[in-house]
Amino acid sequence: MNRKLNLLLAALALASSAVAADKEPLKIELPRPLFAGTPRPISLPNLEPLSTAKRPDFMVPAGTKLLSKGKPVTSSDALPVIGELAFITDGDKSGTDGAYVELGPAVQWVQIDLGASANIAAIAVWHFHSQARVYHDTIVQISDDKDFKTGVTTVYNNDDDNSAKLGKGTDKAYIETFQGRLIDGKGTKGRYVRLYSNGNTSDELNHYCEVEVFGK
Repeated sequence: MNRKLNLLLAALALASSAVAADKEPLKIELPRPLFAGTPRPISLPNLEPLSTAKRPDFMVPAGTKLLSKGKPVTSSDALPVIGELAFITDGDKSGTDGAYVELGPAVQWVQIDLGASANIAAIAVWHFHSQARVYHDTIVQISDDKDFKTGVTTVYNNDDDNSAKLGKGTDKAYIETFQGRLIDGKGTKGRYVRLYSNGNTSDELNHYCEVEVFGK
């Protein structure tokens, strides 16, 4: 009995090692920080405490690549107040003037067409990191349907009161920093990535510096 148990444990350990060997840390180039000092207090019921610590390594399948660079972007607001939708996938996440898009108020979305269906490992989002602020109703979905009517998977949702009418979420609201927000794609298969927001704690508008989608 003990011998069978030992063999089973050894087999499980070997399988675990094989899975671990097929993973590698996701490499993300970060912009330089734009704000310093203590940000003004922000009080929200579902807010994650602000941390200045380096983000822990996020492990992804070996061979995972950046899929979104230069890919076309559409939006619920086809005429941004500031900037161009192409800024969202142009690789410039600096957050300085001329490097971000400003969309109108209320619930707005931006959508990236990866060109082909892929297994998505992670999504990194920089809304606007030159000021400490929280974007409301941050929701990220993946689908093979460009209209997001069928086969929709939600991988992030911090809308804790369903004000965006896409379902109540349990993920934490967070304060924007130069590290952006890294979201687990969970290997979800899809061609399109859609991101929602609903204004922020500084004003009613919606902003994006950059969105990066990683997968295979």
